[in-house]
Amino acid sequence: MLNKDADIKIQNGVVITCNAVGDILDKGGVVIKQGRIAAVGSTEDLSSWTAKETIDATGCVVMPGLVNAHTHLPMSLFRGLADDIPLMTWLNDYIFPAEAAHITPDTVRIGALLSCAELLLSGTTTCCDGYFYEDSVAEAVFETGIRCVAGQGVIDYPAPGVPDPLKNIATAISYVEKWSGRTPLITPSIFCHSPYTCSRETLVRSRNEAAFRGVLFQIHLAETKSEYDQIKKAHGVSPVAYLDIIGVLRPKTLLVHSVWVDEDDRKRIADRGASVAHNPESNMKLASGVAPIPELIKLGVTVGLGTDGSASNNNLDLFEEMASAAKLHKVNRMDPTIMDAQTVLNMATAGGAEAIGLGKVAGSLEEGKMGDVIVLDMQKPHLVPMYHPISHIVYAAKGSDVRDVIVNGKVLVKDGRLLTIDLEKLFERVVEAGRLIKK
Repeated sequence: MLNKDADIKIQNGVVITCNAVGDILDKGGVVIKQGRIAAVGSTEDLSSWTAKETIDATGCVVMPGLVNAHTHLPMSLFRGLADDIPLMTWLNDYIFPAEAAHITPDTVRIGALLSCAELLLSGTTTCCDGYFYEDSVAEAVFETGIRCVAGQGVIDYPAPGVPDPLKNIATAISYVEKWSGRTPLITPSIFCHSPYTCSRETLVRSRNEAAFRGVLFQIHLAETKSEYDQIKKAHGVSPVAYLDIIGVLRPKTLLVHSVWVDEDDRKRIADRGASVAHNPESNMKLASGVAPIPELIKLGVTVGLGTDGSASNNNLDLFEEMASAAKLHKVNRMDPTIMDAQTVLNMATAGGAEAIGLGKVAGSLEEGKMGDVIVLDMQKPHLVPMYHPISHIVYAAKGSDVRDVIVNGKVLVKDGRLLTIDLEKLFERVVEAGRLIKK
């Protein structure tokens, strides 16, 4: 048999493909060539492949990189700034003032770099972000090598980088045009903060501009009871129904949180083809409620798993988020069979990629998809013996178990060490920024 040349070959691991049929290979591997997955199979089947770099995954799990369907990368600078308070108090009394005083292109870049480092080291290879000065976020993302759907924030108040709210949509359009097609790592997006901070005109115009440019439209929706009551009082309908009535609820719309949605709302989401980003730890911490994710999935809604920003979580470890998601819904419904490990893993991989518009690119180990792969060291006290790999991933594994990370066919983390960022220098800048924020 003729040898076939590749760039990276991973072999001898337990391969969790996260493909449509859930294939798991007890002793398998992945071949990556020119940034894409060229082959997935048993180690024996891949023996004809030779590569510039071979990674031995003996005693490891090989799986697709995780997909964080919702976060705010620069907000790692606000981690721990204000905890144990309601959402609106947290926003109005702490976060919004801190952003107004301290968010600049430089601090956004520092915070984004810090978050990207945390994501990569804990096995997340794709994230969906929404913030201001998103151009600086995109530059940081590109520097680290992570894959990102990066959304420029839109809000009807003076915001970082957009002091005049009348220019909020124009700023977002300019950003999308700049980054569209520029690099396969960054997919631009438009992110309206919420229906209570954006007018009907802003919501409709932003959604139409996103549709015209073929990019994802993101929005926080139905996160809290107070938001639900506010929209119901102002418009006479629920937040979901309001978006539907004004024509915003469509495919390529990512509804973040979707906690306070009733049966009719859930049907609207499903019928309109919108997707949902579930953020259980943030929702628990802010006492927002429990999103009806099992019911949404049953209706065929595509659901991804997100951490939210690390100011309201307070970390970006998607392994921890998977365990929280599974356990939260079990106790909420008093049913240990609901939100099984396979369902939750799908939300953090293939389902998450589909939810943010990258289903053809990431989320599973399949020939032709981008080479986004992680290797977990399973030779640890909390991970042996391993009876069921997927249950282990959801209920026992941690971000710190990640050994190697590959994105777009490039090794970004090797033996637990991040290769694209000088963390020591970054920490110095982060500490200085934190000192100024604390004043």
